[in-house]
Amino acid sequence: MPKSEMLSQDDPKSRPMLELREKLQPEVIELIKQQRLNRLCEGTCFRKISARRRQDKFWYCRLSPNHKVLHYGDIEEFSQGQISHDSLQDKVTVADIKAVVTGKDCPHMREKGALKNKELLELAFSILHNSDEYLNFIAPDKHEYCIWTDGLNALLGKEMTTELTRSDMDTLVTMELKLRLLDLENIQIPDVAPPVPKEPSTYNFVYDFTQQHN
Repeated sequence: MPKSEMLSQDDPKSRPMLELREKLQPEVIELIKQQRLNRLCEGTCFRKISARRRQDKFWYCRLSPNHKVLHYGDIEEFSQGQISHDSLQDKVTVADIKAVVTGKDCPHMREKGALKNKELLELAFSILHNSDEYLNFIAPDKHEYCIWTDGLNALLGKEMTTELTRSDMDTLVTMELKLRLLDLENIQIPDVAPPVPKEPSTYNFVYDFTQQHN
């Protein structure tokens, strides 16, 4: 049977496929989590949104390699490369982060006119730390928004819920399924597990190593 026919025959909604998908999910979630945290360690350049909506000032934020501190600070110009931790003047300890809020729940989105800007609302997120202090972000694009909100939630031990994670999850699980099925060509996967055979009536066929022979 051609491989393509085998894959199509194994309905992804069949019980064996669903069970295998469910088994793979924790491993894939951990892989996505590590990818998100690695990206936060690389850091991102964010634009500052002024009252006059001029986007000519920038700041940089990155996670420390041990995942314990967020380093951030103003920079002179937009940077696509990494900024060293020593160049970033401020920091927030991850242990002090209380919550991550997004969209209209962010303090900098409550300003007059901000709630009417749908583009900014979709890119805005904030870190609540030290009970009543916020570190406010406007992501450069939707991809970075997903990376950062996923990564921050992962740091807090919370679920990663963005559409990017859902897409990555589906892609990676599907790829892993296909890789595992490569060795099953021409093998029919049953819908239910085969019955367990009955025990033999006697075990006399088992070799007794304690028996002495001349």
